[in-house]
Amino acid sequence: MNGTPIDYEAVFRVLPGGLLLLSPEFVIRDVNETLLHRAGRDRHQLIGRYLFDVFPENPADPDASGTRNLLASLERVVATGERDTMALQRYDIEAPGRPGVFQERYWSPVNSPVLDADGRVRLIVHRVEDVTEIVRAGARDHGDRERMAAELYVRAQELQELNDRLRASHARERQVVLALQDAMLPRPRPVGHHRAAVRYRPAIGALNVCGDWYDLAELPGDRMAVAVGDVVGHGLGAAGVMGQLRSALSAATLVADGPARALEVLGIYARSVEGAESTTVAQAIIDWTTHTIAYSSAGHPPPALLHPDGTVELLDRATDPPLGARPEHVDRPEATVPFTDDAVLVLYTDGLIERRREDIDIGLARLAGSLARHRGADAETLADALLAELLPPGGATDDTALVVIRL
Repeated sequence: MNGTPIDYEAVFRVLPGGLLLLSPEFVIRDVNETLLHRAGRDRHQLIGRYLFDVFPENPADPDASGTRNLLASLERVVATGERDTMALQRYDIEAPGRPGVFQERYWSPVNSPVLDADGRVRLIVHRVEDVTEIVRAGARDHGDRERMAAELYVRAQELQELNDRLRASHARERQVVLALQDAMLPRPRPVGHHRAAVRYRPAIGALNVCGDWYDLAELPGDRMAVAVGDVVGHGLGAAGVMGQLRSALSAATLVADGPARALEVLGIYARSVEGAESTTVAQAIIDWTTHTIAYSSAGHPPPALLHPDGTVELLDRATDPPLGARPEHVDRPEATVPFTDDAVLVLYTDGLIERRREDIDIGLARLAGSLARHRGADAETLADALLAELLPPGGATDDTALVVIRL
């Protein structure tokens, strides 16, 4: 580093994903270029105005709930001082220059507090990804993956423009990278009536971070989708790619028939995102009604299923190459495994198990041993134990993302 001061305002302007800075009273204090572009608004139309005056509910939609849901999330942030990750929202917005004419839009929102020295909420960072085209493409035709890919390509080109601008900003300090990572990953929260323990541990070193992610989503019925992924590379570039892929997979999961189909859509989308090639992803869909787990992996280390008797089953019967590794589309594999009550499902990235000059089977054996030793622990305690036992004492040289769910 050359010691040049970082222009955080300039970094804010070009970050991928729409960003609003809100006061605790939900008045808009600042906005980045991505959100202006997505909303079709000028800066002077937003700054200093109450959020829900600028973005009112669609009065023609009797089922509209976007305003109510967003307001409840923002109020939770102010009350708790903790980040709140919302489920995918339909929140229509007025067409630019056409008051009263609303356009159907779908968003993936996260609300994060900025605290003062006394721990009070000073600002709220409202971050959204517009996933409208992904949802529409999937809803129109689950089977036509190539048509979905063509529509996703348009979105990828727009996001790539922002990512290129991000790469050109020379603010590559670790603090900025970790702040961006923190804003993109969801906080632990109940999914339906189930709860997962999640952990993210950055790698040691200034910029060797920001390729790993996790995501959880509630699905119709008593089901949960959980995924972990790892983008090749590090720093702000990897963070931008990570945010795009996480949002795309979250949207695809809502309309795909299962994890294999969701990863197929993500793989086609990844072809149009520079830096997404060779990304590894694993996704599992847990169904508590049938007591089964459907899973698929794109080059990722296998999820681990800890049975109540202490045996550990590696879910490795549906593994395929990483995203973008094949020149032509091939259907991805999917497998299903039963589970019993009180089993534990663990998904993780390679920082947890891989070591240089060591066979991966040794790391997997370490993981299985640690799981067996702590099989009676609750999810939060087990997650902490895995990190304490498996990460090197001085810190890992790669990111680690970890999700633990007691079934």
